[in-house]
Amino acid sequence: MKQHGFTICVIEDNEWYNKLLVHTLSLNPDFTIKSYLTADSFLKDLDTSPDLVTLDVRLPDMSGTELFKKIKEHNPNIQVIIISEQDEIQTAVDFLKNGAYDYIVKEKDIKTRLHHSINLIRANRQLEDKIAVLEKEVINKYDLQKTIIGNSSAVQNVLKLVEKTLENNITVVITGETGTGKEVVAKAIHYNSIRKNKNFIAVNVAAIPSELIESELFGHEKGSFTGANNRRIGKFEEANGGTLFLDEIGELDLSLQAKLLRALQEKEITRIGSNAPIKFDSRIIVATHRNLKEEIKTGRFREDLFYRLMGFPIELPPLRSRGQDVLVLAKYFINGFCKENKIPIKTLTEEAKNKLLNYHYPGNIRELKSVIEFALVIGSNKEIIGEDISFISDELSPEIVTEEMSLREYELKIVSSFLKKYNNDVKMVAEKLNIGQATVYRMIKELNGTKIKAKEIQQTGK
Repeated sequence: MKQHGFTICVIEDNEWYNKLLVHTLSLNPDFTIKSYLTADSFLKDLDTSPDLVTLDVRLPDMSGTELFKKIKEHNPNIQVIIISEQDEIQTAVDFLKNGAYDYIVKEKDIKTRLHHSINLIRANRQLEDKIAVLEKEVINKYDLQKTIIGNSSAVQNVLKLVEKTLENNITVVITGETGTGKEVVAKAIHYNSIRKNKNFIAVNVAAIPSELIESELFGHEKGSFTGANNRRIGKFEEANGGTLFLDEIGELDLSLQAKLLRALQEKEITRIGSNAPIKFDSRIIVATHRNLKEEIKTGRFREDLFYRLMGFPIELPPLRSRGQDVLVLAKYFINGFCKENKIPIKTLTEEAKNKLLNYHYPGNIRELKSVIEFALVIGSNKEIIGEDISFISDELSPEIVTEEMSLREYELKIVSSFLKKYNNDVKMVAEKLNIGQATVYRMIKELNGTKIKAKEIQQTGK
């Protein structure tokens, strides 16, 4: 068992130099040092898998090259620093090419070089550990049961369909109204699939100007057009080995639909300004809120591309058809928002529940999330009451719908929205939000970023 979290094995047949290395390394109390005079004695302890081995090239019972190979075969994650009497460039190159971390020539004082290399190894190990933790967190975050939330038969059917996509690479087409969670489902598929350890790359086709979408997808070479100052790797290349999610595919221009079709058929792309095809291996998931069959009839979507994409369709139900799932999702959003903003978790009163259940949600899940977070910010009780529930179509401007905001940003957004609705009438806004007029004035000053006199503000309200 590692006592300090970083074990170093010193393999050196020269007893004096062995002691020198052990002494040098022992200056760091975080290290656990073990020393060996022969290869055979070390191999008996190899199952302990140290973090680092310092290896003499010339040993009495085995060559350093052979022992190095055995170490890497046993565990390629064990880092090895070669320590040699000879300053032989070719030998050093061969070891480094085969995975040695460093090659150090024996000197009377190698303390600085040795500790520098070890510090880099430890920093890289810490970074790898952090990445592994983050990858695990992401995978856990998109656990199917935690991601596709709801008890309705419609949602359970979606869950069953998603599970059928996880052990294969079939192209998935996710359809549904805006706000039903198409990207969330796409991520759930990726992070539970055989490609979960590779990249998930999302592209919102509708959000990219038509003149830039080709470069975004396929990349370009330096100088291929005005402004192309450097080579750019496209999203297909970024997603190689992983998943490429093309959101709002129905918005893609016809001219680019042909190029996308060819890329999918040939499994290769060509950067703008290049003639060299580049093979890719990525799973394709697309999403749209449009009826692509109707788009084909109107000539806005290619029929051949439609059939190329239509591998495994998954239709997401609108929130208004999911019944009690509204309350399940509401609770989920309440818990998440309260935890993130470190505020006490609130419950819904019966009046609030009924109000949530009787709304039609044109913005679907995204709108419900915004409504719940607004209620949490605006409410002053330990519970969310009916008066706290305000729907976008009734009270708020669409700008209030934001995925990531701090609690203070939400407050400012709410005040800004109410000021706009009530024509900057500070008194009215204060009454509607149940806060003091002075609070409204302070928030207006914060919104504007400048000092505003109360008199000037009052003159704007009627």
